[in-house]
Amino acid sequence: VQLVESGGGLAQFGGSLRLSCAASGFTFSRYPMAWFRQAPGKEREFVAAMTRSGGSTRYADSVKGRFAISRDNAKNTLYLQMNSLKPEDTALYYCSKAKTDLLYGLGTRDYDYWGQGTQVTVSS
Repeated sequence: VQLVESGGGLAQFGGSLRLSCAASGFTFSRYPMAWFRQAPGKEREFVAAMTRSGGSTRYADSVKGRFAISRDNAKNTLYLQMNSLKPEDTALYYCSKAKTDLLYGLGTRDYDYWGQGTQVTVSS
């Protein structure tokens, strides 16, 4: 299993970024996927998750209405569109694969593979 994130960078307050996660080594369309983030000195926290078909999503309250998770099963790729960025969104963002084909939980224990992360920095 390999998950490779891209699309991070420096954005201004109120700006936008789109993250991508290229997946390989497993049947992407069979598993829910999620985004997590980790700021310096803080624990890794849930951002957003999506079912395997893309029919249902879950978001952290802190990003609801600003971020949108999506996936393209034909391209084995997961996305995170981030709008109205704030300095508190600054973190290393990780793509993750769910442990089972049904559960798309909010905890890190619900996911078994992780990418290396892509850095997002938002300036005020």
